[in-house]
Amino acid sequence: MNPAFQAMYKLLQTDSRYKFEAYNFVREALNLAQQERFRQTADAEEKDLFPNEQDDFSEEAKISRHITGQQLCEACRSHAIDQYGFMAPRVLGSWGITTTGDFGDIVYNLIRIDQMRKSDDDRREDFNDVYSFDSAFEPEFKLPPPSEK
Repeated sequence: MNPAFQAMYKLLQTDSRYKFEAYNFVREALNLAQQERFRQTADAEEKDLFPNEQDDFSEEAKISRHITGQQLCEACRSHAIDQYGFMAPRVLGSWGITTTGDFGDIVYNLIRIDQMRKSDDDRREDFNDVYSFDSAFEPEFKLPPPSEK
């Protein structure tokens, strides 16, 4: 049996708060956040927005695609809206996810079984109360500015 699959199976047996889908969802959101960060870095370099630090910034960006807890929570919110629309809280809830703290528990469970890594600066508390599930998935209506006559 694949060691990663075996570790995940044991995790689901010992911590039944979250469904397998919750773990996959968080991994997908992390991957999307890392891709977006890399894309933004490449775009910034291409446009020469950092002329004085470009060489240092470029090397660092290529090596580190680290995402903070708050950034991952935002990526999860965005990914949930993209995938499930305004049903996102219900779908996430069916997997056991009802707060941003749950994203932290999932991440730290994955770290524990060597399926994710953390930096020395990362803390489980970084995921707490990033946003409220009561309002995070509500539609955002933006009115255009009034036209000048």
